[in-house]
Amino acid sequence: MKTYSYSYKNTALVLIGITIAAFIMQQMVPISSYFLALNTTLVMSGWVWQFVTYMFAHGGITHLLCNMLALFIFGVPVEREIGSKEFLLYYFTTGILAGIFSFIIYFLTGADNVFLLGASGAIFAVQLAYAILFPNSVIHIWGILPLRAPVMVLGYTALEIFLSFTGTQSGVAHLTHLAGFGVGWMYFITRLHRNPWHSFR
Repeated sequence: MKTYSYSYKNTALVLIGITIAAFIMQQMVPISSYFLALNTTLVMSGWVWQFVTYMFAHGGITHLLCNMLALFIFGVPVEREIGSKEFLLYYFTTGILAGIFSFIIYFLTGADNVFLLGASGAIFAVQLAYAILFPNSVIHIWGILPLRAPVMVLGYTALEIFLSFTGTQSGVAHLTHLAGFGVGWMYFITRLHRNPWHSFR
């Protein structure tokens, strides 16, 4: 499949700015979170925009800062590598499909009262993209532990799988994170014709 012609327009920084603006709106107009976050009952009532807007709403300042810091650290170099249009398509494809996956799980399990919010699914996919594109890059976890980017991503994935089965850290959408990882993996194979395993090795 043909990809977009290359251009670089600081899309990652624009996404950070929009997400911060959405969080400020949540603080000033608390009911806005009700319209932005993804909820199965509301989506079934026609609020399908929540598959997009949930990515820009966050549950607290720590949640926001962690996601935006990751988007800055990993998203900027990924965007420079694949171009702004491709990055934007990747970000929204992984985030929206991770939201749809979560919606299906919540619908099947009857979790009607759950409100999903945060860019974590797309952020997890961006971290995967960074590991694929820069496999020899070394990331210092907590500023101390040096790990190659693929090891970091696979380690986080294993941790998410463990936490999703044990129920530890309730309130964290581990399955959404894993869905972002899975969609990102398939995106590289189907659209960019690049097998992540080849980069990881």
